[in-house]
Amino acid sequence: MIPRTVYAGEHELFRETVRAFIEKEVIPHHAQWEKDGVVSREIWQKAGAVGLLCCTIPEEYGGAGADFRFSAIVVEELARAGTTGPAFYLHSDIIAPYIAAYGSEEQKRDWLPKMATGEVIGAISMTEPGAGSDLQGIRTRAVMDGNQYVLNGQKTFISNGQLADLVVVVAKTDPDARGKGISLILVERGREGFARGRNLEKVGYKAQDTSELFFNDVRVPTANLLGEQEGQGFAQLMQQLPQERLLVALRCATSIETALEWTVSYVQEREAFGRPLAAFQNTRFTLADIKTEATVCRTFIDRCLELHGDSKLSAEDAAMAKLHSTELLCRVLDDCVQLHGGYGYMWEFPIARAWADARMSRIAGGASEIMREIIGRSLFDA
Repeated sequence: MIPRTVYAGEHELFRETVRAFIEKEVIPHHAQWEKDGVVSREIWQKAGAVGLLCCTIPEEYGGAGADFRFSAIVVEELARAGTTGPAFYLHSDIIAPYIAAYGSEEQKRDWLPKMATGEVIGAISMTEPGAGSDLQGIRTRAVMDGNQYVLNGQKTFISNGQLADLVVVVAKTDPDARGKGISLILVERGREGFARGRNLEKVGYKAQDTSELFFNDVRVPTANLLGEQEGQGFAQLMQQLPQERLLVALRCATSIETALEWTVSYVQEREAFGRPLAAFQNTRFTLADIKTEATVCRTFIDRCLELHGDSKLSAEDAAMAKLHSTELLCRVLDDCVQLHGGYGYMWEFPIARAWADARMSRIAGGASEIMREIIGRSLFDA
């Protein structure tokens, strides 16, 4: 295996902490969370207590002030354990950075320390029933009325939707300005007119709550706007998307490696026609291909991680990382399920749960088709 050089000693010490936390606090409860459709609030506070949340947020706002590689380790270890319920990465490395990058001093001091401890759980509401990848097509409106915004609209497929105490809402403040009319507005739990719909029943990611959100004349102060003025939301979203897509790729690369480990172990134990499955050439050739592709994928993703640490990860590189890793993950898991035979289709086997979980990765954070469009445009814009 090509050695990984992206992490230093302090990162690997942190990995030991994360792995121990997951083994003790996450794995024993994950099956129950899958039945409940949501993780406990307690796990968020426990994660905050040991420093797993908001790793990159500056210390003055309650975070660890660490580099992004610490966040990457949390993502990798959750993927390695096959535990998809706790959406720590969404909260820490997607929501919190919006507030850290675009929030006022008051917003940062009000929310970031509580997010770092797990007292406050964050979510972002982009997708609507009639608008997914095309964010310029959203219909949620925020109309100024004196020193308040009045929000009306509906969102769907919102991760952390049931648990969230603070939601970054993507809304139109100027419906005639397309992308330049989009703004990001903070909405807190308990605002009158802000309601959560049903916890959606998904094919995979069953322990992660995913909800509909409704805004019916929800009034929030204009001070809840993220950014110095209206209309900056689309640019803010585009600036943060490369990191989100790298997070997806990191999770996928680890899931591929883990699926390979599970399958190698299984085919050595399982027999057919009096021989272990590993003795058949078809098995060895299939796993050899997966090993090769896993290594290539990991090497590329690690390079992207290095580039991101130097603030040099481009939108097209992030798109390639997400496109390749998500498409590869689905192919690999399908092959691994096949090698498990009937047992690979049983929910009690982790390979079956990973197979169901993986399909979402080609949609969330920008569908594969959108990634291809970003990459394709870059070929002609150069």
